[in-house]
Amino acid sequence: MRLARSIRESARRWAQRRQGIDNDTVVLHRRRVYILPTQLGVAYALMLLAMLLGSMNYGSSLGLALTFLLAGLGLVAMHHCHRNLVGLKLTAGDAEPVFAGQAALFPVTLESPSRGARFELQLECDEASGGGIDLAPGARSRIELPLPTNRRGALRLERYSVRSTFPLGLFCAWAWLHVDRRGIVFPRPARPSGLPPPRRRDTGGAQNDALGDEDFAGLRGFRPGDSPRHVAWKAFAREHELLVKQYAGTAVEIHWFAWDRLPAVGVEERLAQLCRWILDAHAGGHAFGLELRAARVEPGVGNRHRQHCLTLLALFDE
Repeated sequence: MRLARSIRESARRWAQRRQGIDNDTVVLHRRRVYILPTQLGVAYALMLLAMLLGSMNYGSSLGLALTFLLAGLGLVAMHHCHRNLVGLKLTAGDAEPVFAGQAALFPVTLESPSRGARFELQLECDEASGGGIDLAPGARSRIELPLPTNRRGALRLERYSVRSTFPLGLFCAWAWLHVDRRGIVFPRPARPSGLPPPRRRDTGGAQNDALGDEDFAGLRGFRPGDSPRHVAWKAFAREHELLVKQYAGTAVEIHWFAWDRLPAVGVEERLAQLCRWILDAHAGGHAFGLELRAARVEPGVGNRHRQHCLTLLALFDE
């Protein structure tokens, strides 16, 4: 097992030195597609050898004819297996952010620009694999390659392979692709425990629905019962999220999530608690700010604000 893994890893390193780092979009040519017999193919070859020896020993012309016929069938299968990948177009993309413990899904688009169809295509990356698909002539399909995540931080997809055993399973053709695709893994959130008490900030003055932009004090998440006149429609068009304008005279509740105010526990435990508070505050439409050892994020609301804060937690001390 170790020997096979070592041989496989050496072959991958050799292929990377030979090919270099690929672009986002790659079209496979003949020299990039490798092919070897499968276990079934080896058994098939041994069977043909036994048939050949038996036919020669007994002088059976019918046995020899059958042996050569099956050998020719194997050669045709090898040709079609290799041809199934040649000319295939693949485009890899970045993964959407996930939380530690979830699978990061790297999208890979497969396209068959030629007139021929493609069958039984499968993507693999170490222990992860994407489901097998067939492609009609000129068609394209998207497969999400799942990578397991055990810890927070930046995640990279450096190499994946596409393979096929079409048509008879006697041979496996594959190609390695060396890319630089990235994703972000947020900390695993702690269990819900309630938000810390907010700070109230009174902007002064009197509330008036007709006040202009000079009395604008900030945004918060939409809550049932809010007047449609206070909805920030421009922000909705940009963020695709309902936000409500707050004007002078309103008491604005702001949650500050500070690193130094957490109990003296481990780094990952603190990050997990901050992550939980950010998620709960965002879900409740509360404005919140974040204070870390070397970073400070002013209070805000919305998906971009949430994403920015979670990214800081994911890359903390990296």
